[in-house]
Amino acid sequence: MLKAGIVGLPNVGKSTLFNALTRSRKAEAANYPFCTIDPNVGVVTVPDERAYVLQKIAKTNVVIPAAMEFVDIAGLVKGASQGEGLGNQFLANIRETDAIVHVVRCFEDGDILHTMGNVDPVRDIEVITTELILADLDAVTKRIDKTQKKAKSGDKEAIIEIALLERLKPHLNENKPANILPATDDEKKLLNLFQLLSAKPVIYACNVAESDLATAEQNPFVQKVAEFVKAHHEAAYVPISARIEAELIDLSPEEAKGFLKDLGVDDSGVSTLIRATYTLLGLQTYFTAGEKEVRAWTIKKGWKAPQAAGVIHTDFEKGFIKAEVVSYADLTRLGSTAAAREAGKYRIEGKEYVFQDGDVTLFRFNN
Repeated sequence: MLKAGIVGLPNVGKSTLFNALTRSRKAEAANYPFCTIDPNVGVVTVPDERAYVLQKIAKTNVVIPAAMEFVDIAGLVKGASQGEGLGNQFLANIRETDAIVHVVRCFEDGDILHTMGNVDPVRDIEVITTELILADLDAVTKRIDKTQKKAKSGDKEAIIEIALLERLKPHLNENKPANILPATDDEKKLLNLFQLLSAKPVIYACNVAESDLATAEQNPFVQKVAEFVKAHHEAAYVPISARIEAELIDLSPEEAKGFLKDLGVDDSGVSTLIRATYTLLGLQTYFTAGEKEVRAWTIKKGWKAPQAAGVIHTDFEKGFIKAEVVSYADLTRLGSTAAAREAGKYRIEGKEYVFQDGDVTLFRFNN
């Protein structure tokens, strides 16, 4: 299961957001730095109404949604790459994640301490990004020293690696994260092997006050983040009120909808953030649907049918024969598998078929 790490400066709302995401109170949330030291890990279901529409068609009582992990990582501070504020430990925790949810404070509150003295989300983003880049620069410099010897001896893989590293080092020196380095598909695969912190995909969670949630896009702090990440990081952002989301933990889904409606919003910011992070990780969902259960399965975009089958069981991939597939749109429009067959929308696909988001399938395989 892929992991997204929640990072940011101390006291920006990371632990409150983690509790809201996981609908728990696992992470202590308090008004002082380093409230979280050991990372909290929670499994989060991916909101997807399609599974419940399929439930009615399949006439089953069981729905198993897709899931992913979120990790609440302690607040980073300036100098973390040099070990400040237990920085080495926290950076190691980030290294173990697949993507970063960077929480930035976009509200004023005199009762909540800001470690930098005042609210400035762009400065806060730059502080964290710089620490990740400095840690990467150190790792890249060491890797160059190690790889140069192999490259000089004629090692072909080392020659390819050193060429990429020598492009990467000046890029990092310009305080640019590794995830915006222009790179071919092969170079991106090689970059993944370096396990660089700034190479991880990032989404920004703009934590706003309760009173600003309905008009978050007009919040001047949110607008600054939007302009900055578009210009510098090619990243997405999601406005969210961690405090409101934490209040929803103890409410039923119906009560939560009513509460949000009273605030002037239609959907939970947590739901939007989970779905956006799922997409950020390059993930998509296909379904199996029968009398026993409707289940959402997570795969990487671009996976072919045998790979998709393999997430159910390795035997399905090894013995793959065919996949019987109907799109979610066609199945729900026609109302049943039988009707989809009659309309010619129920297809038999082979090993080269690339699965699409929302495909509903039945695999055939040899034992």
